[in-house]
Amino acid sequence: MHLVIVESPAKAKTINKYLGSDFQVLASYGHIRDLPAKDGSVRPDEDFAMDWTVDGKSERHIKEIVSAARTADTVFLATDPDREGEAISWHVLEELRRRRVLKDTDVKRVTFNAITKSAVMDAIANPRDLDQELIEAYLARRALDYLVGFTLSPVLWRKLPGSRSAGRVQSVALRLVCEREAEIERFVPQEYWTVDVALKNKDGQPFSGRLTHLDGQKLDKFGLKDEASATAAKAAIEAGAFKVAQVERKQTRRNPAPPFTTSTLQQEASRKLHFSAKQTMQTAQRLYEGVDIGGETVGLITYMRTDGVQMAPEAIESARGYIGREFGKDYLPGKAREYKTKAKNAQEAHEAIRPTEIMRHPSTVARTLDRDQFRLYELIWKRTVASQMESAVMDQVAVDMTDGSGKTTLRANGSVIRFDGFLKLYREDRDDDAEDESSRILPPLNENDPVERGKVTPEQHFTQPPPRYTEASLVKKMEELGIGRPSTYASVLAVLQDRDYVKLEQRRFVPEDRGRVVTAFLESFFNRYVQYNFTADLENQLDDISGGRADWKEVLRLFWQDFKAAVEDIQGLRVSDVLDALDKDLGPHLFPSREDGTDPRVCPSCSDGRLSLKLGKFGAFIGCSNYPECRYTRQLAESAGDPKEEQAGLAEGPKLLGQDPETGKDVTLRKGPYGVYVQLGEPEGEGKQKTKPKRASLPRGMDPADVDLEKALKLLALPREIGPHPETGEPILAGLGRFGPYLKHGDAYKSIGKDDDVLEIGLNRAVVLLAEAKTRKTAKPLKTLGKHPDDEGEITLHEGRYGPYVQHAKTRATLPKGKDPESVTLDEAVEMINAKAAKGGKKPAAKKAPAKKTTSAAKKAEGEEAAPKKAPAKKAPAKKTTAAKKTSSTAKKTTSTAKKAPARKKTGTDE
Repeated sequence: MHLVIVESPAKAKTINKYLGSDFQVLASYGHIRDLPAKDGSVRPDEDFAMDWTVDGKSERHIKEIVSAARTADTVFLATDPDREGEAISWHVLEELRRRRVLKDTDVKRVTFNAITKSAVMDAIANPRDLDQELIEAYLARRALDYLVGFTLSPVLWRKLPGSRSAGRVQSVALRLVCEREAEIERFVPQEYWTVDVALKNKDGQPFSGRLTHLDGQKLDKFGLKDEASATAAKAAIEAGAFKVAQVERKQTRRNPAPPFTTSTLQQEASRKLHFSAKQTMQTAQRLYEGVDIGGETVGLITYMRTDGVQMAPEAIESARGYIGREFGKDYLPGKAREYKTKAKNAQEAHEAIRPTEIMRHPSTVARTLDRDQFRLYELIWKRTVASQMESAVMDQVAVDMTDGSGKTTLRANGSVIRFDGFLKLYREDRDDDAEDESSRILPPLNENDPVERGKVTPEQHFTQPPPRYTEASLVKKMEELGIGRPSTYASVLAVLQDRDYVKLEQRRFVPEDRGRVVTAFLESFFNRYVQYNFTADLENQLDDISGGRADWKEVLRLFWQDFKAAVEDIQGLRVSDVLDALDKDLGPHLFPSREDGTDPRVCPSCSDGRLSLKLGKFGAFIGCSNYPECRYTRQLAESAGDPKEEQAGLAEGPKLLGQDPETGKDVTLRKGPYGVYVQLGEPEGEGKQKTKPKRASLPRGMDPADVDLEKALKLLALPREIGPHPETGEPILAGLGRFGPYLKHGDAYKSIGKDDDVLEIGLNRAVVLLAEAKTRKTAKPLKTLGKHPDDEGEITLHEGRYGPYVQHAKTRATLPKGKDPESVTLDEAVEMINAKAAKGGKKPAAKKAPAKKTTSAAKKAEGEEAAPKKAPAKKAPAKKTTAAKKTSSTAKKTTSTAKKAPARKKTGTDE
């Protein structure tokens, strides 16, 4: 028996059909080991020793692999043919060795660029050893990402509360987005004018021309800088009669683009299909691993993580054969087109992304693919075939027309596709609504032909700032600069969005203020490590490792020596120094110049304080220098504010609604870190004796502009008593809690939905909502399965919010995914209940006979005299010492903090 290990269950399913009964194919489900998310997992002082741990979810898969490996004659490691695939194979092998299951078993590495029967069988017949250079390149990258993430991120958490993480590549990608936004903000539009003229040739056929020369001088872009100069140009054109002075014709050839690499596929899928980089790679992964076609699982495309643009000779011949049959000999070049990769390392420069079978036209597999899979496959297929087609031939025409004096010149440009070539099948980087240059066709025009002038139209323009990055343009820019590698771009862009450092608006990246603050911090104090050249050079060194041209530990030593020193230098930095640097760097963004020339840093609340960047527990904000006398705050970017909040008049600070008739205190509407709220009065007292004013948040959906004094007083009066429950007589309360508006009846709580108003909900509606909640809580089981063997308590089957489950006493166990509730037996239910109870540290208690209670009434019934009750002795309350009080208080705060503090996200894997 031979064991084949792949990383994906879908891949395992496909390969299993190709190999005979002598083979068993198992999946590792990706990486089985990783560096523990804690300090010390990479130890530079111990020659970069690394600790690895098996992920809890992977243990089940590893046990299955270990069991099969014990009896296998040969173990084939058949993970993906790239650096990550080599690393997964290495991890599996190391874990099998650690568990001492290989003994005399032969272990071989096999790779295939396409999951087809011929490719798989050829790989099995030609195995190799693990590539140690690729493994070392993986180890170096993993160690670098860990050291940067777990060393720099804690510095961010301490110096910049509210920040999430920093990464070797993600921070540089974030810098690109932030710098582009800063360019846009600094951009000053410049006015310019153009003059277009409607024209006709001698046969009356219309076309248009544009003014290029005036008074014998060639006009540059800003030649007509205002309306006056454009009007004068219009008058000069209208005063003259024009004829054709020169006709310039030029034939050009446009060559097809090479087949897709990882980067170009992400770019084109973004432009044409509006896919994110992550969506593109996930869809391509499914096409690579295989889909069911006529009862056979077939991989439709070659491996989708590649820097290579070359294709296998058989694929080129297949494409040329298809072109000749379907398009004719005119569309087939005399010899095959050959493309060369720019990748340094042959190991990583795999074949381009192409269909595994060129003859498998997209239309033949449309029924077996979902919409995204079909569109991506069609894109890959068209690009591949077009890359071997003949060039397009274009006739470009430029016509100059002058007036009688020869001092005023109009120009008309046009082009004609003389032969469409590859454009017949595929047009690169063209939006569906974009105008193609070939559509601008000029009528016949010859030198000295007169032209008839029509309407002259001056048009005002303003220069535009550079556009924000789309996923396609950001990927392209990162590749141009050598930042990261295409296989990591999807995860890097996803991390930036997950960390709330950037957001997508109209498919373009806009930096969040959190991201801009982090970038400003890194540029101010870790400038070297977010420099484009430094990051690109480090990538080249990592490539040298995989190419056998550099020692991986030496690369790590050189990096760590300087990086550690930079981190140590920043440790002693005061937060005030950080604030000063960030306030200076972000000043133009946070306090843009005003049209009226007034100082944008003057506090709008007290008119005396100076606004500047502040840091709080939950991140950065703008505050007044007169704090605590002035408590004006706002978010970093005014543009980030809610339009409803601006409409409510909160942009300039608290809004006075009136005075409370009972206390005479001011009632104000305010904007805080967690939203809009109303407040009664101001803080009173000094120091530890200071009391906080009463506050109440606005319920979700309430428009701040609609809040008046009456509504604010109602909010401040919450919780309010609605009335007594008709069955129990206990009061029903309505209030606002941590999770929104609620009803309370005794110990029962019920959330109030968006269709009900916490300020207006009445008794009848409240009773109905509480009854509905009670009904759902006490819903009857679907069926009773039987008695538990330990205590004879009933085991029941239920339909829950998250799916069907079985229950015994207070123990509930969710049914496995895909398990039919009707097929659950009592034995299966007992097994699930016991497993769940054991996992929770509890076991079903054995049934005990209830202890007999002897009450006073029972004793009297038996003829015994009940002992008279004694009043409990009073004890003097023990006084807590000051130290005990502090200890108790500290323990409570620690417990509270432990409950509330969110778990840190793992940052060591962030590039």
